This record gives sequence, structure tokens and C-alpha cells, in this order.
Amino acid sequence: MRKLSSASVIKEILSENSFRFSKSLGQNFLIDENVLDTIISGAQIDKDSCVLEVGPGFGTLTQKLCMNAKKVVSVEIDETVIPILKDNLKEFDNLTIISNDILKTDIAALAEKEFEGSKIKVCANLPYYITTPVITALLEPSLPITDITVMVQKEVAERLAAKPGSKAYGAISVTVGYYAEPELLVSVPPCAFIPQPKVSSAVIRLRKREKPPVEVKSEEIYFKVIKAAFAQRRKTLLNSIANSNVLSLTKAEAEELLVSAGIDPKRRGETLSMEEFAKITNAL
Repeated sequence: MRKLSSASVIKEILSENSFRFSKSLGQNFLIDENVLDTIISGAQIDKDSCVLEVGPGFGTLTQKLCMNAKKVVSVEIDETVIPILKDNLKEFDNLTIISNDILKTDIAALAEKEFEGSKIKVCANLPYYITTPVITALLEPSLPITDITVMVQKEVAERLAAKPGSKAYGAISVTVGYYAEPELLVSVPPCAFIPQPKVSSAVIRLRKREKPPVEVKSEEIYFKVIKAAFAQRRKTLLNSIANSNVLSLTKAEAEELLVSAGIDPKRRGETLSMEEFAKITNAL
């Protein structure tokens, strides 16, 4: 069994298969052993774990997952990678490889078929261009996913884990915080990949909550309020909400709403906590 975290082995595989990386698919294969171990330990993968992997590539992370987990299902969009992936990991009988786009995959149906109702952990080295839609899809409360441990662009990881008042704090921070508890595990330099990306990366773990930390009368309105609050970051909360097409409120109505929720209309959206967004939602 070849060690897929070795740069020389990956280069051999590239040469043997005349493989060319796809920029459009954001292919950057992780080759850092320490980072791989951090993902395994951070995600708490053990012999009872059922793992869904997104974008296995040549199988560097997949190999580690198969060595430590009960079962691994890997979803790969690039059909040219599949034969190489199967050959690289032919020793493992606890691996199922699915050729599909994760954003077009019925994850609930896949979970039922492949994991038969078991709780699932998600691990992935996510292409930067699909990070937000993939994480949003995986956070769907009805899915039997307990936690998500992924490699993403460092700037995105910081936004996912940001706290109110910080520069990185935005709508995605509030949304993720509603469904999960984020934890940054490790920063990863470009040299940990083949080919090297132009930006740094980070591993983040999102532990899904059993229930949201705040109570809202309408989740739909809650997320509309968040979207409106961050639509124009430099403006006050009053102006952002009043000028939003999402809520369709006049300035007078927006001011009345904020005052009734106990929120100063002159504040900016990036200073509000989840609890304060919930107060505005429930007042609305």
C-alpha cells in the first residue's frame, strides 16, 4: 500500500496516469501527514465512525479515514479521478466511492442507503469555490450528521467561526452558529498541498447542535433579518433593514421594530449576537 500523503508518491501517480489538475474544480491535494492526523483526531474518527467524505481526489485523506473508521463513503465529482482513486485504495473493503456532484446528491437518501440510519461524520478537503453551499447543505437539521470537519480557505474558516464585533463576523457566522458550534483546529500553509494554492487554509470542525441556542418564532424571518442586517455593512442597522428588499419595511417601521426589540438603531449589524437577532425576529 503506497503512502498517499507522500509528495513523491503523488507525483508518481500523476506521471503514471498523465493526470492534469483541474483549476475549475479547485483540485489541490493535501499531502501533509500532520494535518491529516489533526483531521482524524479533531473529528474523533474511530472504529465505530461512519464517515461521508466530499472530494477525495487521489485518496490522501480517504486512506487515513479508511484506516481509522468503520465505513467511509466518498463522493467525487471528477470522473477521471475515480479509476485512480479505486486503484490507490483497493486494499480497503470499508470504502464506497460514488461518482457524483455533492451539491446534486440526495444526502438523506445516501445516508439511509449507505449508513442504514447510523450517525455520520463528514470530513473533506473542500474546493474553495463550493465551501459555503456544501456546508449549508450539510448543516440541514434533518440529516443524521453529528459533525463536519473540513479543510477550507483560512479566510472562510475565520468567517465561519467569527464572533460578534470582529472584522470577519458576517451572515455566514450567524447562520453557522445557529446550527453548529465551530472550532478552528489548525492553520495550513500552501506548501501542504500539490499543487500549492495561492492562499492559506485551515481545518475547522462544526459540531451540530441538537437544538439552536436561541428560540425564534420563524426561522425564515430570522434568516431574512440576518441577510438584511449584513447587506450593507457600513450602514447602521436601521438603514440596512429599512433599505432591504428582504423585509420591505419603511424607515419608521424599522426604527419601531428595533426599539421594541431593545436594540439601538444606530448599531451596525456586525455587532449583534444571535440572541439579539432573535429578539428582532420575534418582535417582527
